[in-house]
Amino acid sequence: MVDFKELGTFGALLLKRKGADYGDLFFERRYTFSGKCEDNRVEDLSCGIEVGVGIRFIKNFKTYYGFTNRLNRKSIEELIDRISAAAREEKEVIVDFNEKRPRYNELVEGLSFEIPVEKKVEYLKRANDAARSISDRIKQVTVVLRDQIQEVLIVNTEGNIVEDVRPRIVFYTLVVASDGVELQTGYEPIGHLGDYSLLEKNPPEDVARKAAERALKMLKAKPAPAGRFTVVISSQAGGTMIHEAVGHGLEADLANQGLSVYSGKVGQKVASELITVIDDGQMKGMYGSSGYDDEGTPTGKNVLIENGVLKGYMSDILEAMKCEEILPTGNGRRQSYMHIPIPRMTNTYVAPGETDPKEIIEDTKEGILVVKMGGGQVNTVNGDFVFEVSEAYMIENGRVTEPIRGASLIGNGPKVLEEIDAVGNDLGFSIGTCGKDGQGVPVSDGLPTIRIPQITVGGTR
Repeated sequence: MVDFKELGTFGALLLKRKGADYGDLFFERRYTFSGKCEDNRVEDLSCGIEVGVGIRFIKNFKTYYGFTNRLNRKSIEELIDRISAAAREEKEVIVDFNEKRPRYNELVEGLSFEIPVEKKVEYLKRANDAARSISDRIKQVTVVLRDQIQEVLIVNTEGNIVEDVRPRIVFYTLVVASDGVELQTGYEPIGHLGDYSLLEKNPPEDVARKAAERALKMLKAKPAPAGRFTVVISSQAGGTMIHEAVGHGLEADLANQGLSVYSGKVGQKVASELITVIDDGQMKGMYGSSGYDDEGTPTGKNVLIENGVLKGYMSDILEAMKCEEILPTGNGRRQSYMHIPIPRMTNTYVAPGETDPKEIIEDTKEGILVVKMGGGQVNTVNGDFVFEVSEAYMIENGRVTEPIRGASLIGNGPKVLEEIDAVGNDLGFSIGTCGKDGQGVPVSDGLPTIRIPQITVGGTR
């Protein structure tokens, strides 16, 4: 077994001797499993292991990066020689290495992955059968199960040694329903930081039924109207809109380059006083959590917007080096050892308010209730966004009435935050993979029930 700590301390000393202002080695060992059930057949079963190290050399705020899966002194020395070629200074150095306390046991929902492949196949089949049993209008079912255990060791030129273990499972069902004329889809994912206790708490049949029922409801739905409407977004919808329309603009690299609508606005009012936005990478069992980020900084609770006032950004070590006024916030994340760390969200959510969600709907004379969000796009420079809606209903005289389909929300993130006039006392999360700069990382997004007095709804009638 390769001694990551020995190689890491060797490499960190060499980075320092080569003149790095800051440098680190990110060792990763990742065990993976993936399986799919489609057309009543279990297929694409695969498992694997990935091992390697990424080495970062920062000089004068410029990053030089390389990676290798050859884990020995010679390979690491050769790689450091190549990426540090621009900084020729060599000197003797002493680094007092300090091994940080592991934190993952406090955060994960179980670490046992010792279940047979046959059991994993059973989970896939159970979901497939449950979705198909609901109606003969269910024409296609896709069930996917993925698990991984990511073990990392980070050693840097500051003398810190950090270990973290991240077991993650994601399970989802995608259903297509048809009445002979229309085709509609339903999608339901679950996931967490932990082991297969996820599927004991959330049986595969329940996940599949939710997806199937959503597809069937949308078959009966009327086309969504177009125009300006009051929109209530349910906590069941998850926080996709907050993640995309607000969260990315609060990442320090974009904000510090002037590529965010929130650039230079720390201390200013940017949202309704009802709105507090938090990113917390230390939430137990949440899909975006970890004990440390991918630079070895402890994760924690970062209040980004408090009662409408912008408090700060999510930062990594490089952004903190550029600006002495900020500290790393535990948001330096990377897809794997082959990628550099950059500021990324973890578990981002709007804090719940004090209003009962039922009261918000009852107080809405006419509008639209969004129960499930789809995908979307956002311009971080000005905050403009477009989001698809997967499941929605009309609100008439304070009552939820007929389902509608084909709706989209079109607006501006900061403007929406300023106009929200009701925040529920509930809180729901969705999971996903966040893409940025060609990298994907696991995240969770949360939202209580909120009301937007007026927003443009795209529809077909």
